[in-house]
Amino acid sequence: MNDTTATQSEPTRRALAGLALGTLGVVYGDIGTSPLYTVQATFGAQGIAPTPDNVFGVLSLVFWSLILVVSVKYAGFIMRADNKGEGGIMALTALAQRSVRNSIRARWWIAILGLFGAALFFGDGVITPAMTVLSAVEGVEVAAPHLQPWLVPLAALIIVGLFYFQSKGTGRVGAVFGPIMTVWFLTIAVLGVMQIVQHPLVLRALSPHYAIEFFVRNGWIAFFALGSVVLCITGAEALYADMGHFGRKPIRLSWFGYVLPALVLNYFGQGALLISDPTAAANPFYLLVPPPLLYPMIGLATIAAVIASQAVISGAFSVAREAIQLGYLPRMEIRHTSTQTIGQIYLPWINRLLLVLILVVVLGFRSSANLAAAYGIAVVGTMTIDSILVLFVFHNLWRWPWWRVAVVGGLFLIVDLAFLGGNVDKIETGGWLPLVLGVIVFTIMSTWRRGRDLVLRELKQGGLALEPFIESLAEHPPLRVPGTAVFLTANINAVPSALLHNLKHNKVLHERNVLLTVETLESPVAEFSERTEITALGHDFFRLTLRFGFAEDPDIPNALSSCAAKGIGFDLMDTTFFVSRESIVATDRAGMPLWRDKLFAFLARNANPATAFFRIPGNRLIELGTQVEI
Repeated sequence: MNDTTATQSEPTRRALAGLALGTLGVVYGDIGTSPLYTVQATFGAQGIAPTPDNVFGVLSLVFWSLILVVSVKYAGFIMRADNKGEGGIMALTALAQRSVRNSIRARWWIAILGLFGAALFFGDGVITPAMTVLSAVEGVEVAAPHLQPWLVPLAALIIVGLFYFQSKGTGRVGAVFGPIMTVWFLTIAVLGVMQIVQHPLVLRALSPHYAIEFFVRNGWIAFFALGSVVLCITGAEALYADMGHFGRKPIRLSWFGYVLPALVLNYFGQGALLISDPTAAANPFYLLVPPPLLYPMIGLATIAAVIASQAVISGAFSVAREAIQLGYLPRMEIRHTSTQTIGQIYLPWINRLLLVLILVVVLGFRSSANLAAAYGIAVVGTMTIDSILVLFVFHNLWRWPWWRVAVVGGLFLIVDLAFLGGNVDKIETGGWLPLVLGVIVFTIMSTWRRGRDLVLRELKQGGLALEPFIESLAEHPPLRVPGTAVFLTANINAVPSALLHNLKHNKVLHERNVLLTVETLESPVAEFSERTEITALGHDFFRLTLRFGFAEDPDIPNALSSCAAKGIGFDLMDTTFFVSRESIVATDRAGMPLWRDKLFAFLARNANPATAFFRIPGNRLIELGTQVEI
């Protein structure tokens, strides 16, 4: 019996170990490379004095930030707020909206918060690759100072190469991400231990009273130092965002069993180095490394930085797809780079935009020290929004009493708002960048959503009522032709304009007519039972609703093939799809300001056609144009 039990449990342990290894290369790339720049940004040329008391205080802040924010907040609480196994800002927004389903005003505010959180995430996607790659190649300056002028061109070259290979997919490279990051975390832990052994008293900083003394002694200087300390938790949201790929248990196992100890050892090693040699504040990470190993370490750090950047870019692709599905971004081309893993996607437009923006940031800021000010606000802004959104889940879905929500949520928000306040003084020196990027992305997303609502309103106002129209066709039947016509429509109670145009110009009606509406759910994947809904309207007219989750790619032909089980089969060779393509005309009527109308019209003109997005075969498609004024 014991042998049987061991045999049954062993594969489970192996699978868990494999997933935990995978998390090292995907989930922890960002936070795993934070030792490259956190201590340097805190004590460097623009930081505080590296006195022993300050070092003890900052190390205590770093340790307790990792415990409170990453271990308690994300690994302990927020990862429990999964949306059918999925995580991330868009999944949490949908979950929070579901928790206040009966309050339109609350849903609106939650949508605004979620949109701005997603916008800041895109800002993070611009800053993270620039920051990590710059901080990695700056090791060359330690090894060979005369090569300093080549650091920025080298970083730009690495970033161009990184984005070039995005279209090839990360499947093959991803197989080695985990082992490489395993070596990375082991290496930085050993480097830290080498210094801690020489100055073991640095471990006293594990006590929180050193962090408290740091604030009492330094006052406002200590408060604004939080703007640099926050860099130690960059990438914490990845624990939640990548939960759908790996699950809670592997992410928690790798964090508590491997990543957290490695990070703490390296940070305390850098602190021990600063206590013995304050001049090491210029680049404490690379000055930990023995000189003969400096070039190999630069190479390993650069690879780790590329892995961290890869994870953030892939995250930007995933968030963009979810935003498209939820109606906050125009339809874009989405390519799958793996036949085995649905999460491996590539969005060419997003890829090109990120590349241009990251190169501009690298060329503009030119060093990780200059970029540190911009990095903190993007990170802590998204974290603060996570804390607010999860409060709705705590109270409305988990049924926590208000006092418990206030205690736990208050602790989260106190920490987040302290970090946010610590970054206020950095707005002028770079912190404006993620805010500007966030406002631009938020404006685009909110304009697209509002514009689609206005278009739908116009179509509803100008449309004919469906049921009387069908009855009139029965009284005065037009010529019927064989086959099935599928009319895509967003208004289920009105006659699609494509049907009217077809009847007006071609004077015919198909034997069977299906009015198809595609809906996106607030859950990542649609259940089979809710995937399709068919209603017979009489006289061979049917209303068909297809539902997809926000993490799915809508494939209409594939979904139609499953309708036979519900009484209506489709032969695609005998089916014609009719789509009305709206041409948007910006006007000064009420709804949106004229500049937003023009922005929406521009986005609509450049959006991927619905037919390509829904994978409708071009040889079975008829598009009919209609003009809509907003």
